[in-house]
Amino acid sequence: MSRFWSPVVQTLTPYVPGEQPQMQRLVKLNTNESPYGPSAKALAAIEAQNSDDLRLYPDPEGAALKQAIAKLHGLKPTQVFLGNGSDEVLAHVFAGLLKQSKPVHFPDITYSFYPVYCKLFGIDYQTIPLGEHFEINTSDYKVPNGGIIFPNPNAPTGRSISRAEIEALLSVNKDSVLVIDEAYVDYGTESCIPLLQGDSCPENLLVVHTLSKSRALAGLRVGFAVGHSTLIEGLERVKNSFNSYPLGRLAQAGAIAAIEDRAHLEETSKKVIQTREMLVKELNALGFETLPSTANFIFTLHPKHAGVKLYQALRDRGIIVRHFKSARIDEFLRITIGTDEQRSELVTALKEILA
Repeated sequence: MSRFWSPVVQTLTPYVPGEQPQMQRLVKLNTNESPYGPSAKALAAIEAQNSDDLRLYPDPEGAALKQAIAKLHGLKPTQVFLGNGSDEVLAHVFAGLLKQSKPVHFPDITYSFYPVYCKLFGIDYQTIPLGEHFEINTSDYKVPNGGIIFPNPNAPTGRSISRAEIEALLSVNKDSVLVIDEAYVDYGTESCIPLLQGDSCPENLLVVHTLSKSRALAGLRVGFAVGHSTLIEGLERVKNSFNSYPLGRLAQAGAIAAIEDRAHLEETSKKVIQTREMLVKELNALGFETLPSTANFIFTLHPKHAGVKLYQALRDRGIIVRHFKSARIDEFLRITIGTDEQRSELVTALKEILA
């Protein structure tokens, strides 16, 4: 601890990302990265931008990328906000929209960056317990608040709720912003973006996306938010007071091509869904209990084996999954959906461990 730190730095407990081990032979199922590569069109677009023009600043507005996102979702470019990964987008959301006189509400078991941002920006917050089966009950959020945020599907549980449930919550939550973090939406969850289309776009709904998961561009760092143009204007003010050039030329070019390549998105997402269903069946046969998932990961436990011991036994075999030490979920493993070959290696290892 340095005496030159600002007071707030001493109070922070930073978010800890999933481990990125450097082992030679590894089945890496711990950070929810796509098991399949990016769109070939995205790679070609990135290569085309790898030129002498890198000496020039990129478009600070990302106009072409905003246009591509707006076209895909039936929105206006003024409804799109860009960031250096969805984590940066979320940081601007907390700073620009969720720092209010009342506490912001989010689940007690959810993306652990939310409380980190609250502490960083001095935001009061209140966690809402998940239900008995780790579900989000929107009725619990129909109380006065300074904003609501949760992932759909939720992380790390993988459970999702319907667009109709979120729309019902939105209809009674008129005095604060409702933020839906849709990082994993492409694996079987209803997106809330259609609620933002047309003249009836609600003023207080914001939907956040990333290109790191289903579009396999985690290494490029591109995220975006969509919502009413007045919300977007507020986020732009925050962004331009922090970093007016968040996305480089390569990132913008690759993101545009990835957004436009719907066929690649649908093909790879379908593969992940099929592998997820197969893995759940195989784990059930081994006695595991797995929460319903519409994400590219599952949340599972074995009633007769401690989660931390299973985690370590898998690691000893070169298979990395995610284990959380938090209350209520310390017996669970979060397992990223990989290829069918990786699924087979995982199941074979678990059979050996359980035996």
